Amino acid sequence: MVRVSNGVLGALNVAALVLSVAVLGAGLWLGHRAGTDCERFLQRPIVAVGAFLLVFSLAGIAGSCCRSSCLLWLYLLAMFLLILLLFCFTLFAFLVTNKGAGWVVSGRGYKEYRLGDYSHWLQKRVENDANWAKIRSCLQDGKVCESLGRRNQTLDQFINDNLSPIQSGCCKPPTACNFTYQTETVWIKPIGFNSTDNPDCNTWSNDQTALCYDCQSCKAGVLANLKNDWKKVATVNIIILIFLIVVYSIGCCAFRNNRQDNSYPYPGWK
Repeated sequence: MVRVSNGVLGALNVAALVLSVAVLGAGLWLGHRAGTDCERFLQRPIVAVGAFLLVFSLAGIAGSCCRSSCLLWLYLLAMFLLILLLFCFTLFAFLVTNKGAGWVVSGRGYKEYRLGDYSHWLQKRVENDANWAKIRSCLQDGKVCESLGRRNQTLDQFINDNLSPIQSGCCKPPTACNFTYQTETVWIKPIGFNSTDNPDCNTWSNDQTALCYDCQSCKAGVLANLKNDWKKVATVNIIILIFLIVVYSIGCCAFRNNRQDNSYPYPGWK
């Protein structure tokens, strides 16, 4: 008689198999239509996750439905390592995103961001020239500042706008620079301007391909955005962890059932 735990585990892995096919299909579709390096970069982890889910679910189906103790043991070992890895990543995500918050600017609807407010580990990632070159390219490909520049707002409308961290840090100079507003992405520096207090003021350029992409405030805005995303991912990971622990417990029951059944191959022996 098929044990309940084996049947439940098999059903869960069939669902995981369907999900893996969908994830693989999404990754291949994204790679087919990718027009930028950023989109191609996103394709690789999606395909990797889909392939992992496919192998993982097939091993679970074979182990539970075909009563293969060896496959089920490998499945449980892989799941245990996955639970451990996911737990460590979730803990790490909470630790590195614990610091850092936007600064409220008087008379402004948006916040501004400072690189030094974030964890040293995150700072090192964006201060690395090779890493930042890729991030900068993705920001330009995403046309975040270009879309901001098409709003045609007055100064009053702009300063009361709720800009995203990347828009605030990368698409405009810091408020402390006191530049003259022309458009959302065009600001006039005073003649002979040179700031020793804030290097971002000197870095700012009205060249629409440059703007403040190399500013410390832009890197801080990216980290603020990353922090928000990682907090959401970490929260989802907790839910996934609970689910995986439940599945792992069911798998352990199925493994025990398989061993018992293999110990007594014929009903008359039990």
